[in-house]
Amino acid sequence: MIDGSHPSHPSHPSHSSHSSHSSHSSSSDDRIRRKIEALGNSLSLPTVRKALGVLEGEHASNRRGGNDDPMDIRVYGPGDEARLIDWKASARLGRPMVVQHARQATSQVWLLCDVGEEMTGGCASGEPAYAVAGNALRMFAALSLRRSDDVSLVFADAHSITRMPFNGGFAQFERTLDDALRRDWSYGRNIDALLDYARRIRDRQALIVLATDELALRKRHIDVIGAIAATHPVVLITVATANPFDPSEAAREWYDGKSGRRIPALLRNAKAAEEVALHRRYVCAALEHELAKRGSRMIRAASSDMMFDAFVRLVSRSLGRSIRNQLRVPPSLNLTSEVPA
Repeated sequence: MIDGSHPSHPSHPSHSSHSSHSSHSSSSDDRIRRKIEALGNSLSLPTVRKALGVLEGEHASNRRGGNDDPMDIRVYGPGDEARLIDWKASARLGRPMVVQHARQATSQVWLLCDVGEEMTGGCASGEPAYAVAGNALRMFAALSLRRSDDVSLVFADAHSITRMPFNGGFAQFERTLDDALRRDWSYGRNIDALLDYARRIRDRQALIVLATDELALRKRHIDVIGAIAATHPVVLITVATANPFDPSEAAREWYDGKSGRRIPALLRNAKAAEEVALHRRYVCAALEHELAKRGSRMIRAASSDMMFDAFVRLVSRSLGRSIRNQLRVPPSLNLTSEVPA
């Protein structure tokens, strides 16, 4: 775990001595939150349903017996209930017709977040990894809540695993998430427990979003995530933390998150940095390949801004495979500049 600027621990804010850096991070976080909220409010409800439906396999519109969109129309026959007769269609065609409508189903969305101490590690943007992961979860919640999905938050570290069922709007979701991330970051991570929890989710149509940093995953975790993706729609969020050996990061002082010691200058060289970057690219490629084979997705980013852009691209590409021009970012939402408050 690598921390930036000062070896202060986030659970001890009174020890912090970089107020200007903190105010900059707070301003950046406010800006990205406005962008997330603007995205959720700008998209029409049918587009939101289609966007998340693509990620989930569009299961909600394949059940008969409801009052949603019509699925098929046929001639009334023996055994059909009279209440199923569509009188407008019958008058238009001159004989009794039965219309089958889709049954609207509420989707389940599980937002699983690694809250081990390692998630306090710094990104090149200056943000802690948990802040980037939290903003990624906000993006999914902004669309899911527009569609009235059932959203559950699950947090896990080496000390406990906690589920927080959520009922309410997006503003309440933000408060719930903020309160959950305002915690004692003194316990290590437990990715195995988090993945085991995901594996036990019975609803195979539920969307599972798992957020952690890219250093958390080992070969055995990739295999488990692949197995979960075979039975559930999965989106994996991986936060790319800073490469502590990158010499181009000389303007920022990096500290070891455990000992508080500064990274020695002699270790900051191109060769060491490239070895770290190569390993991370390998793990990322292996994960993407494993998830793609099973129709699931992965988002990797080193900052909240990059995460936002990657999320928009993911949803846009997913929509583009099935429909055209359904997801358009309105002129009022600029992906590269601040959205007015």
